[in-house]
This record gives sequence, C-alpha cells and structure tokens, in this order.
Amino acid sequence: MSKLAEQYTDLDKLRHSCSHVLAQAVKRKYPHAKLGFGPPVGDGFYYDIELPEPLSDEDLAGIEVEMEKIIKVNYPFEKKAVTPEEARRIFKEKNETFKLETINQLEKTQELSIVTDGDFTDLCKYPHAASTGLIKAFKLTSIAGAYWKGDPNNKMMQRIYGVAFFTEKELKEYLRVREEAKKRDHRKLGKELDFFSIQEDGGPGLIFYHPKGALLRHLIEDFVKKEHLRRGYQFVIGPQILKSDIWVRSGHYAYYKQNMFIFKTEDEKEYAVKPMNCPGHMLIYKTKMRSYRDLPLRFFEMGNVCRNEKSGVLHGLLRVRNFTQDDAHIFCLPDSLEQEIASVVDFAFFVLDTFGFKEREIEISTRPEKSIGTDTDWTRATHALEGALKAKKINYKTCEGEGAFYGPKIDIKIKDALGRSWQCSTIQCDFALPQAFDLEYTGTDGQKHRPVMIHRAILGSVERFMGTLLEHYSGALPFWLSPVQLSVIPVSQAHEAYARKVLNELVGSDFRAELMAPDETLGSRIRQAQNEKIPYMIVVGDKEIQAEKIAVRSRSKGDLGQTGLAEFIKKLDEEEETKGY
Repeated sequence: MSKLAEQYTDLDKLRHSCSHVLAQAVKRKYPHAKLGFGPPVGDGFYYDIELPEPLSDEDLAGIEVEMEKIIKVNYPFEKKAVTPEEARRIFKEKNETFKLETINQLEKTQELSIVTDGDFTDLCKYPHAASTGLIKAFKLTSIAGAYWKGDPNNKMMQRIYGVAFFTEKELKEYLRVREEAKKRDHRKLGKELDFFSIQEDGGPGLIFYHPKGALLRHLIEDFVKKEHLRRGYQFVIGPQILKSDIWVRSGHYAYYKQNMFIFKTEDEKEYAVKPMNCPGHMLIYKTKMRSYRDLPLRFFEMGNVCRNEKSGVLHGLLRVRNFTQDDAHIFCLPDSLEQEIASVVDFAFFVLDTFGFKEREIEISTRPEKSIGTDTDWTRATHALEGALKAKKINYKTCEGEGAFYGPKIDIKIKDALGRSWQCSTIQCDFALPQAFDLEYTGTDGQKHRPVMIHRAILGSVERFMGTLLEHYSGALPFWLSPVQLSVIPVSQAHEAYARKVLNELVGSDFRAELMAPDETLGSRIRQAQNEKIPYMIVVGDKEIQAEKIAVRSRSKGDLGQTGLAEFIKKLDEEEETKGY
C-alpha cells in the first residue's frame, strides 16, 4: 500500500467511495462521458469528467438521484490487482482514453489495480468503504472547469464537487456553515463595503484598494510596524527587481522559477521581479562585517512581492499575483536559534490574539525531496523548531516532507468564527542561504563564523490576512480597525451645526468619524450606517441640543441612550487602547 493510502482515514475512504459512486452515476446518465480522476479532498471529493455538453446545477440533482439508487443496492467495493495488459483491455472496451493514458504512465513504476461495484469498474489503488450502502450523507455542491492533470496544455474537463459525512447531522451543519460562508465571502463584502476591486482592465490577481480598504490596510500595517520596533527589529527596504544571478545564488531560480516574472533589459541582462524578500536582506547584511555582539540582527520589511500564479488558483485577496508580506529575517548565533524561534512564536500569538484569532493549529513541516542543504543542518534546524514548541508546551502536528526547499518550518493556522482554518504565520529555519551568500560574523574567538537565519512572517500576506479578517468578522470589524468608526447623524438640517461641532470634537480626539447630512430620512441614514458596518452612530436632534448631549446607537447592541460627549470619548479611548478585548 502507498504512503498516501496508509494515511486514508475512514472518512477519506467514505468520500473516495462517494466519488466512485458519482462517476458511476454519471456514466449511467451520460454513457459517452469519459472519466478522469476522483480523489477525496478537504471536506469532500470531486471527479473530473469530459463531456461535450456543459452540466448545470440542475443536472447535479439528477445525478444525485442516480447515486441514491446505487447506494440503496449496497454494492460491495471489490479491489483486484491487474496486469497492464488486462487494465488496457478493460478500459479500451469502455473507450476510457484518460484511463488508458494513466495506465501507460503508471505501468513502469507501480502495480495496477481496479475497483468494481456493481456494473462499474474504475482504475484505482486507494482504499474504499466496504460497500456503497455505507454512504449515508452526501451532496453534490458545484461544477468547475479543470485541465486534465492541472496542465493548461491538456483538455478542459468538468469537475463535479461533492461533500460527504458519516451522518445527516454533520452534513446539515456543514451546509449551514457553507451558506454562512457565502454571506461572509470577502469578495462580496469588499464590494459592498467599497474596500477593493479586481478589474479586468488591470489584470487578474491584482488588487485596487479603494479609500476605505487602503485605510484598513494602513491600520493593520501601522500596528504591525510599531510592534516590530518594540521588539528590536530594524526596518529595511529592498529593490523590487534583482539580477537573475542573485536568484540563481539563492536557489529560487532552480526551485521557484515557474512562479517568477523574468525579463531582460536593453543590454540583455536578465532580471526577475522579487517573489521573496530574503536575498535583498542578505545583501544588506553583507555590506559590512558583523560581530557576535551585533547578533541577533532582525531585519524587517513590509515587502511587496510578485508571483506568477496560475489564473486558475487566483481567488480574491486570498491568492493574488502582487502582495505584501510582513517579512523579517533574523540572523543569529547557532546557540540562540531556539530562543529566537520561541520569541517569534510569542510575537505571533500576541498579534493574532490582538486581531481576535485565539484558536490556532500549529504544524512543523520537514524536509521535502526537492531541497538544498546538508542532512546535519536540516536535523539541527528541525530540532530547534521542535524544541521551541516543546519548551512552551505547545502541541503541534508534523507534516512530513512539506518544508520549504531551504529549511523546515512552523506554520500557524488560525481558526475563524466559522471554525475554518487559514494559513497565517510561518517561521522557517535556514542554514543553507547564509552558506550560499557566504554570510559571516566575528565570534568571541576572533574567528569568522556562519550565522543561522530565520525567515518569518506574522500575518503572512497582508492581502490574505485582510480577506481572512473580513470573513471572520463578516465585515463588522472591531472599533480600532474600522475605516469609519463613527457616523454623526443630525435628525434634520436644523441640527446640522450641532452635529458638526460633535464631529469636530471626535476628529480632534483622533477618531475616524463622518457626517451623514440630512439629505434622506433619519431611518434610511441609520440603515445605511448599519449596512456599512460602522461601529457607532451618533444621532443628534432637539433633545440632544437642549441637554448638550448625544444619542448613541451601537452597530451590535442597538440604542444605548443619551450620554455626554466627553464621557463617550473617554469610553472610546478605552476601547481603542484595549483593541476591544
């Protein structure tokens, strides 16, 4: 059994079985369909199918009915090893051209097997449930286009997605969360709140920040920068392009070239737009000889990078071609490596707590097959990451072979209000790049030594973090992060002068406030402020003017009644200072 097959859980087996039943139902309804792959993924499964006619959401309902019939019969899944010749004969009779291609590719490297349930046979090496009747709760959810084997040069297929669980209760909860997630989609919220846009004329994967979105980004970055300064980081800025020689030296050219934008100047010199900030930081390190007294040296850059992502994976703010990382590289003594890692973990937890992400999952990813550096350095780096987490009694999961090409890493995944995991902070240990760039420091013995480097980002991508924030809070950002914190609403034109006086007091106290002029009814303006998810609305009319007070309405709690302006500003100061926690 393969390593992947050994990792299949009972739920994976159930979902994989469901993908077979999906393919079986499709073949019954569309005998001319040609089958690709059907693996379990995330919360469910998919199957890639070639059909001349496009399927619709209505077609999915018919396929589900056919699947129910197959499940009801309770066919056993029977697996059998076959020779390449037998496999070719079986799938040639079925005219399954994609299966024949796969057989030809796999026959020299692995044994082949088929799985049969009832009248359906598929080429498959992975485990299944015992029978179709064990599938109790499933639903087909969507259709998307997908290139065969993910290669744009291959045929475009139709990918049918579905979800499956052990019980109807689990399925219903998943579907409830899924509907809530649609409402929280950051692309939808970004448009409704006028935060950002992605414009066809500008190009896919490129973000245009509107005034409110740009202000939100500034608030996030300003907080992060101040916290770095408090922890002894030094700000640096590297150029957006570097000669390809540098990327060859760093290893990115060999291991990451397909994701880089590369071009030549008029003198035929080749350059690349930076997809990472690390080579620039190492070149800054090399500008003078460093002493052990200078270490740890913590370089920080809010670095703008570009990556040539495939169009099929672009997704709002979450996957873009141009983004910013809160990127830092820590050059330290080998003996202080574990201590520095531990301090970065503390820093990351503090920042994530402040933004409201208090549930986390921690992973350590080890050496991948395609990598640089010695076994000794990889072992040492991995032990340092593990040691830092163990010393802090932090539970973690090990992901074998999923590290960066230059070193192992800690990944911190945050959970949002719906319990979904998002990749966020990363801490990567690196002995290889200081070697490649010949970085040195003078030790206590007067001799030259090699520093160890830690790559780390707390937010990760600022764009992705913004998207995560919007979905976590459903657009209703905490007071300290809201681009507009207060809306001052005069009941009528007669109350506008007093409203402007209140507005000036709020702005003078460093709060972000705006006036909603009485061009529409009071009710419509309150609804507008509510829809724009402004934390507080201050309504002023005759009563407020006479009492020299304000009427406060909260986005979440409704009418809070009258209060003095000075008293309310004091409350806002406390909320701003504590970040709402």
